[in-house]
Amino acid sequence: MTRLRRPGLPTLDTSAATWRGRALRYLLIYLLLLVALVAVRYLTKDVRTTLKTVTDREARLTAERSTLAVEVQSLSNGQRVREWAFANGMHRFAEAEKVTQPIPTPKPAAVPAAVPSPRRTVEVRTQWK
Repeated sequence: MTRLRRPGLPTLDTSAATWRGRALRYLLIYLLLLVALVAVRYLTKDVRTTLKTVTDREARLTAERSTLAVEVQSLSNGQRVREWAFANGMHRFAEAEKVTQPIPTPKPAAVPAAVPSPRRTVEVRTQWK
């Protein structure tokens, strides 16, 4: 049987030296990838522990914020503020002594001297046809 081959197509080189060269290139590529992955893992080895620490701190701060919010609400209660005001010598407005004083009328504002405006004249000429 004869092989039909198109003219101008290159023949496939299947020699042992070619395959050995290809295998060596792929082996070097895989070794470089392996070294890169090991280096990345080495450089990021503490990321997980740092993330765990930060997550724990965030949980603690969230709990502390909730506790402080409840404390602020209890301290800013109206009854508590009233007790604090009385303890510091403040009085109710209804019970406080009131003093009245007449308020004088304000003096008229000084009006700046008016600048005379130029005289404007309008001339209209009507023409009927």
